[in-house]
Amino acid sequence: MKIHRIIGGILESNGYIVSSQEEHDDCFIIDPGYVPKKYIKYVKEHDLNVQGILLTHHHYDHVGGAERIQKELDCPIMIHRLDADSCLKHVDEYLEDGDVLETGGTSAADGGVRLLVKNTPGHTKGSICLISEKDRVAFTGDTIFNIDLGRTDLEDGSYTEMTRSIINIVDKWPNDMTIYPGHGDPATMKTVRKINLEYLQIMEDYNNQEQL
Repeated sequence: MKIHRIIGGILESNGYIVSSQEEHDDCFIIDPGYVPKKYIKYVKEHDLNVQGILLTHHHYDHVGGAERIQKELDCPIMIHRLDADSCLKHVDEYLEDGDVLETGGTSAADGGVRLLVKNTPGHTKGSICLISEKDRVAFTGDTIFNIDLGRTDLEDGSYTEMTRSIINIVDKWPNDMTIYPGHGDPATMKTVRKINLEYLQIMEDYNNQEQL
């Protein structure tokens, strides 16, 4: 999997362009919050065909450039139904837990990019992670970062739901899974399990309850 990261805005939000090859391939764009011109330029320079703009949640620093890119490149905007009405005027497809998104194009022979949608509420109700089991990669939006977790004190956030998402989904990922978060640098789950104190606190509390 080829992953091109674009950082933008005062919050230094991460967006990604993912494909199987750097040139002449199908691709997905993930979380283009800012600088839509950079996404459009990269796609055109590498002759990529955008099969969808995938949004991990509705906050503006992750969706702000989506409609501009959609108009320029004629590609669908996709987001979980629970986040769809919060920040966008137009959504083409709703993403649901368990959906599988695949590219075709020149990478079809080896399976292309295959992303599994997992609903991970906590930061927002419709937050999702996009997981490539083949490539051991997870695009986590603002669910989990390398050193902490997404905020749960915003309008539709929930610490209880975040706790469930971490225990039931994120903690199941193997150590060699690499997370590509909405802010900050990527990290393997092995590293997350060493340095992410908020994640570690949730798991410690859970394990202590299990022993009671």
